Amino acid sequence: MAAVTATFKKITDDPLKNAGPIALIAVLGFLGILLFIELVQDPEVFFGALMKSLGLGSVYALIALGFVLIFKGTQVVNFAQGALAMIGALFVSFAVADEHIPLTKIPNPLTKIGGPAWISWFLSVILALIFAAILGLILERVAIRPMIGQPLFSVAVITLGLEIALRVFAVDAVRVQFGRSLDVPWGTDGFNVGDAFVNWSYIAAMITAGAAFVAVYFFYRSRMGVAMRAVAYDQEAAMAQGINVGRVFAIAWAAGAALAAIGGIFATQPPIAQTGAVQVETQLIAFRTLPAVILGGLDSVQGALIGGLIIGFAEIMAGQYLSGQTDILGAGYPLIVPYVVMIIGLLVRPYGLFGTPEIRRV
Repeated sequence: MAAVTATFKKITDDPLKNAGPIALIAVLGFLGILLFIELVQDPEVFFGALMKSLGLGSVYALIALGFVLIFKGTQVVNFAQGALAMIGALFVSFAVADEHIPLTKIPNPLTKIGGPAWISWFLSVILALIFAAILGLILERVAIRPMIGQPLFSVAVITLGLEIALRVFAVDAVRVQFGRSLDVPWGTDGFNVGDAFVNWSYIAAMITAGAAFVAVYFFYRSRMGVAMRAVAYDQEAAMAQGINVGRVFAIAWAAGAALAAIGGIFATQPPIAQTGAVQVETQLIAFRTLPAVILGGLDSVQGALIGGLIIGFAEIMAGQYLSGQTDILGAGYPLIVPYVVMIIGLLVRPYGLFGTPEIRRV
């Protein structure tokens, strides 16, 4: 209670300097009251929107975690994350729908093991994730590692070039009428809670995101995880201490590519898409995730989770409760809401909610 009182006193002592936080608190309070009113008036609609927002936020959190791991390991924003997500989902399609080992004509033996269909699908997804991680390793070894010690802007531009090159390959691979199916076991099925319909894809996304963040939590407490945190803090000092920076780069890119692939799978499912197939639009999931990455903080794992959930909540709730204002806001306004939330957040916390402030001495 004393800490809250002290914080409130600090804000009110200089209202002009702290106008941003005060305005944010006021806006959040007002929106909270409106949402509470909607909850009381129609709890089933609110519950359906809440579950949908958690599903969307979980997908954003997965993609954001890939951004964060690569940034923490290399200090580079990976602009190729969207293409990696699309290609990772394509690998799943190759393994499941085509029943081939990705990028080969070799039959996928995992589709013939018998038993429930979801077991062979799950094993095929693991195979696709391995291929996605290998692709991340190759990209890091060929295009990123030679740039160790070079200006970070140049490395970021290289990732942008990788995005364009990989996107061309991915788009050419999905130029079919309805995209490339992933044959996801749950499809578009779901269950009802009262009058609220909840897709199984929401639950799958939440469980997968939870498992991914728990895995990263324990990884950062391992020997290699500590090495990655040291490299993130100071690459030159880490090299002086005998840490293999190249290995850290490789692990960061492999993990980031695998997480992008997982996000790409869920980008073909509700609430993002209804087709269950990889399409040209699948690559845009990374750009939709950027507000979550920036809002949470580029170097923060917990920021990726919180930022993803906040952006997902804002996007879905705006789409649910402002749908009657499309004449004023336009039909695509829900896709603008995340960027508005991001801008407001940056005005209050320029380094993100959980990002590390960078101090420069002049």
